[in-house]
Amino acid sequence: MKTHIKLICISALMIMPALKSFSQDTSKSAAVKAAFESSYVYEKGAKYLMAINSLKAVYNEKSYELNLRIGYLYYESASYRESEKYYKKAIELKPNSIEAKFGFVLPLAALTSWDTVRIQYENIIKLDPANTTANYRLGLIHYYKTDYKTALPYFEKVNELFPFDYDNNLMYAWTNLKLGNMAAAKALFNTALMNRPKDASAMEGLKAIK
Repeated sequence: MKTHIKLICISALMIMPALKSFSQDTSKSAAVKAAFESSYVYEKGAKYLMAINSLKAVYNEKSYELNLRIGYLYYESASYRESEKYYKKAIELKPNSIEAKFGFVLPLAALTSWDTVRIQYENIIKLDPANTTANYRLGLIHYYKTDYKTALPYFEKVNELFPFDYDNNLMYAWTNLKLGNMAAAKALFNTALMNRPKDASAMEGLKAIK
């Protein structure tokens, strides 16, 4: 009986620190939730630095959510270098996060770091080959670099998944036109016109084919 009581006491002593730790974690979680809630209120009033400060009061560098949110708020406040830093941290914490990579693109584009933007979209496609946003934007990057041959398969991929999408049909058409694929370009411009009747760019493309 004494041995049994002793074991119960030892077990209780072992559990108490765990309960204390759980209590602290719950308290911290409540503080973090409150900080997030405050940040949304401040953001609604375009008070981005106050929103950031509310989150920094509970900042934990190992928190993916805090780094992601602070990165976004710094972007909204036009502090692009700071935004870049927090998005990088979020990606380090969750390397397979597509949302963090798309977020990271925001300050990179604002800083005109196009090569790094391209790499982020390529990384997204490695994780999600059918991601239409990343494919379309990579197509645009290569198109405006006049690398039409490289741009073509990205637009083609989007077309397979969204055959009636206006934006992609238009860019896919122009890319084909630039590569001399006139029949394909004509069909795609006409599809774009079905979506946006009398669209100036599509009509210009058809005129160029004639």
